[in-house]
Amino acid sequence: MNHAVQFSLRSHSKARRRPLVSLTPLIDVVFILLIFFMLATNFLQWRAISLDAPPQLGSSVSAPTGAVIGLRADGLWFEHAPLNIERLQTMLAERLAATPDLAVTVRVSPGVPFQDAVDVLDRMRAIGLTNLSLLREAD
Repeated sequence: MNHAVQFSLRSHSKARRRPLVSLTPLIDVVFILLIFFMLATNFLQWRAISLDAPPQLGSSVSAPTGAVIGLRADGLWFEHAPLNIERLQTMLAERLAATPDLAVTVRVSPGVPFQDAVDVLDRMRAIGLTNLSLLREAD
């Protein structure tokens, strides 16, 4: 007795197909997450310095009190002498240790980029100064 196993070619030719997975729900979820994070993130207050527009120096403005930093096109000036920002930070940190409510005014000359003034103010905030003023010299 010859028991041959017969295979049907017909049953093997119809292999099962895997169902197709739709990417549409995945794309929808990613899009919703993107919108959520864009709305939840605050881009405007990253390193903002609250600053009012300075008045022009004139007869109606009193002379600044405390330490006055001059910011000119040729560099920083403090107590009528030029110096670099690191030395200025050291000097003002020493004064701040002696006088915790030290008032510092940054007097900006015409033609100096506003970013330079912001950089100086940022450095002053880094050493702990909170009483900062910005003053624009008359043209």
